[in-house]
Formats: sequence, structure tokens, C-alpha cells
Amino acid sequence: MNLLLSPNNHLFQLARLGRRLPHLILAIFMTFVFVFLAQLTGGTAAIILILLLSVVAGENIAFDPNDPNTLMAAILPDTALEQTLLLIFSFGPIFLILWGWLALVEKRPFWTMGLERAGAGRKYLRGLLVGLVMFVAAVGISAAFGYIAVEEGSAQPQGVVALGGVLLVLLGWIVQGAGEELLARGWLLPVVGARYSPVLGLIVSSLVFAVLHSLNPNLSLVAILNLALFGLFTALYALYDRGLWGVFSIHSIWNWAQGNLLGFEVSGMNAPGGTLFDLMEVGPDVVTGGPFGPEGGLAVTAVLIISCLAVWWLGRGGKS
Repeated sequence: MNLLLSPNNHLFQLARLGRRLPHLILAIFMTFVFVFLAQLTGGTAAIILILLLSVVAGENIAFDPNDPNTLMAAILPDTALEQTLLLIFSFGPIFLILWGWLALVEKRPFWTMGLERAGAGRKYLRGLLVGLVMFVAAVGISAAFGYIAVEEGSAQPQGVVALGGVLLVLLGWIVQGAGEELLARGWLLPVVGARYSPVLGLIVSSLVFAVLHSLNPNLSLVAILNLALFGLFTALYALYDRGLWGVFSIHSIWNWAQGNLLGFEVSGMNAPGGTLFDLMEVGPDVVTGGPFGPEGGLAVTAVLIISCLAVWWLGRGGKS
């Protein structure tokens, strides 16, 4: 058996340090509860802040409560600061919620989610490189077929003048990527894998991760497949890396590169704050991802499959 899926993998051993591991149904249910609580508290606070910033900036906030389009236009971020606040406030509470759950229910320290300090910086930097190379490779596949072009006429700041906003938004993506990985790969994967089986932990955490994004706009069958594959890859990588620092940075740099480095949609949504390069898909949506962004295309599918196989191969003789 590949040591990544050994019951004695380090992440599963850490999960067993608690007094109890939740039942499968409870674990899945609580994953959605944790996301709901984070969005209800932090997301609401972010919306209030965005509206206050708009008022302070002298913007005319006029919307019809009966028209969802005007309502969304009023509360969605359109600057780097607003986007950063939304990401931090919407996903930051996941850390506090899981800390409380571990302390009150499972009775184990927060660091047992794969947050040991040894080698944290090195693993995080390596993850940044891995995530960036993976995403650029996916875009490169589409570009090789002539399916990528430079977009003109965008209202967003671009190039060097956008650098300040682009770097500011990176802080938001750092929190967002880490929050999602902490929940899916730091908690759900280990507790299910430790109580039942590593394979079930992989499957459940990957599918739940995809379902959590099922309400994103412009979703397609390929996008759903890629979301599950991304979850599978980061799960394998976390097991290989014996912790979360690497997948924290992979997830964050993946989203940042997609939206604010290259100018694509991120999982079907725009990424305000400016972009260093403003690219667009001009080929078939099934390859490029179309309005969902590259994550909805087969170019990303190919990269994710290759990446999963690479981590699986590296884990053959690794330490559990």
C-alpha cells in the first residue's frame, strides 16, 4: 500500500490524539455548519464594512430590495481593499470555529490539524512554487492551442499601476486558501480517515469540497470534476507533506494567480483588485473553462491528474 494511505499516516495519528472522532454523517454535516457559521458571522461583517466604505467614499448606494441584481451590485466588492476584507472576514472565522470544536468536542490541541512549526516556512514556500507552476502549466496548455489572448478595455487597474492592489488582495487569498484547506484537509480528511479508512477520507473530503462550491456561478460538469480533483490533489499533498502548510500556499497562490495575476475568473467569480496581466479565453469552453475560469476546463483537468499521479508516485517510499 502507498504510504500516503497508511492508517498510520502522520495526519491520521494527529487526529487520534483527541478523545473522540466524529461519526461520518456528523463530520460531513458539521463541515457545512462550520462554513455557514463563518459566512453568517464574518461574511455579514464584511458586507457591512464594504457598505460603510462605499458611504465614506461618497458613492451613491441605491438598490431595489426586490431586484437581486442591484442588491448584489451594492454589496459585492469592487476594490482591492473591499475584496481583501471580504476574503479575510468570510474565511478567517473558520480558524476560530475549528479551534473551539477541537477544544470542546474532540479535546485536542489546534496544532494537531497539521500545523506543527517544524519546517513550516520551507513547506509554505515550496507550496507557493508548486501551485504557481501548476496553474501556469494549465494556462500554457490552452495557450499552446491558441486559446488564450490578451483582453483589452478592462475597467480594472492593470500592470504596474495595479501592483499595490494585487499584493493587498494576496493577503485575502492567503486567509481564504488556508481557511478552506484547514476545514477540508486539516479536519474532515483526517477525522474520517482516522476513524474509518484513509481512502474514505480522501473521497469524502474531495467530494464535499466540490459540493461546497456547487452554488458558484457558471458551474459546469468539468468544473465540478476539477473541484473534486483539486480536493484530491491537495489531500494527497497534505498526506505526503505531513501537514497543511504546503496546501495552504498552493490553494492561495492558485486563486491569486488565476484572478489577480492573470485576470481570469476564480471559480466562476470575478476577482476585483486589479491584475498584473489581463488574459482571456478565446477557445472552446470545455478546454479553457470559459466563464467559470480555467478551473472549468480540461486543461486544468490534465494538470490536476498529472499532479495527483506525481504526488502518489512520490509517496510510495515516503514516511508516514
